[in-house]
Amino acid sequence: MMGHHPPPNDPLFSYKVQLETRIRKDHPLRKIKELVDFDFIYKEVEKTYGTNGNVSVPPPVILKLMLLLVLYNVRSERELMDTLPERLDWLWFLGYTMESSIPDHSVLSKARTRWGSGTFRRFFERIVSRCVEEGMVDGTKVFVDASYIDANASNNSVVKKDSLARYLRKGYEEFERRLGDEGSPGEVNMRHVSMTDPDASIVAQGTKPKLTHKTHRTVDAAHEVITAVEVTPGAVNEAHRMLPLINQHDTTTGATAKTVVADSKYGTIENYLACHQRGVAAHIPLLKRTHEGKGRKKGIFPEEAFTYDPTTDTMICPAGKRLKKRTFHVLKQSTEYIGSKKECGACRLRPKCTRNPLGRSVHRHRLKETLDVMLLELASHAARADMATRKHLMERSFARSTRFGFDRARWRGLWKMAVQEYLVSAIQNIETLIRYGRRPTKGLGTAPFTSLGRVVWVYMKRYLLPQRSRAMMSCFMAPGRSEVAGA
Repeated sequence: MMGHHPPPNDPLFSYKVQLETRIRKDHPLRKIKELVDFDFIYKEVEKTYGTNGNVSVPPPVILKLMLLLVLYNVRSERELMDTLPERLDWLWFLGYTMESSIPDHSVLSKARTRWGSGTFRRFFERIVSRCVEEGMVDGTKVFVDASYIDANASNNSVVKKDSLARYLRKGYEEFERRLGDEGSPGEVNMRHVSMTDPDASIVAQGTKPKLTHKTHRTVDAAHEVITAVEVTPGAVNEAHRMLPLINQHDTTTGATAKTVVADSKYGTIENYLACHQRGVAAHIPLLKRTHEGKGRKKGIFPEEAFTYDPTTDTMICPAGKRLKKRTFHVLKQSTEYIGSKKECGACRLRPKCTRNPLGRSVHRHRLKETLDVMLLELASHAARADMATRKHLMERSFARSTRFGFDRARWRGLWKMAVQEYLVSAIQNIETLIRYGRRPTKGLGTAPFTSLGRVVWVYMKRYLLPQRSRAMMSCFMAPGRSEVAGA
């Protein structure tokens, strides 16, 4: 007999609704709630609240709401609050009931401003520390890379700085100062600025320019845990941020990086020498070599084709002629050698050597011998394997971030972009923690065996007994008695 659904007749009161029973046992939020301690935020932000006035939304609830916003890639805070009453799993995760009042969406933006980006950085660092405690971070080998983030601003908001006299506001000088803080933003960014997001940089991507920020990361080799994060304007050269990232990695993980792996954009002489001073192996292709044989240098002898003669302090060209010392460049820490105009003009190899009418010039760094030793390391099997691994490892890290909307700015301003990236990176590490970490002891059930005895046995089995003794102890256990879940 075919059944018919009765007309809706919702009861006025529901006494048997318990959110705990409505959330499945393998729900991701249930695992996050078991793994992450959100109550640390009380002490972290207590100084940002006063002692009088209205009672705020509990800080752990605000942090969880921010986590939900990024984890489920909700478009806006307003939409998050509108959707919250319809999601039983979200209500349960926040510790709410179906009768709880939903905060206003402005609570999140106000708390974000009050707390600052430092609070979210420490939340990210706590997740990294948890991964370290679980043995998921090796710490000795890190991969470094950067990726662009499209700014939450239109290209139409870009104006020339010299035409801003009528638009100037009190805070504009501060924005202008920030644009010049890091690296060399280029002539375009020196002349132009976005009125919507002055912290964003104009960067050419493809066939047209875009307003962008840039995220820089270090990823540990063991389980691809993100150990260091930094956000800058898009025009900042990522090579300048490698050492600060390594320092952050060492501080966050408590380990010391022994090998750094990156692409050729990081392969500057300054980075090589800095790694040498720290005792770090730099598995990074030399930036200068990637430009050899391209553009104006196509078909021209590279500098490696010239031989240095220490007895006369000269360079010998492929034709056997000597290039004499011209000057020492203090900033580049290199000596320039130049050939004779007469000899270069009559040389049969001139078409393959230079197009300069004054003759060929070659630069030799003050620490050339040290650089040569480091460059020999790049030919080793370990270096070539690391550089091959980097290609898919870093791409995979950023690809996973796209699920959380990392490649598009939610807010405007560099410090807010840092908040977004800290949350995205923390969520990725939490996913890794769920996938590879030991199961938490919080909320575990007990087996038919007496709880205390079972807990003692599990502790002995996991931490105290040597491997050979485990089989011997197992024979004393009654058959059919299962261990504590997760042991």
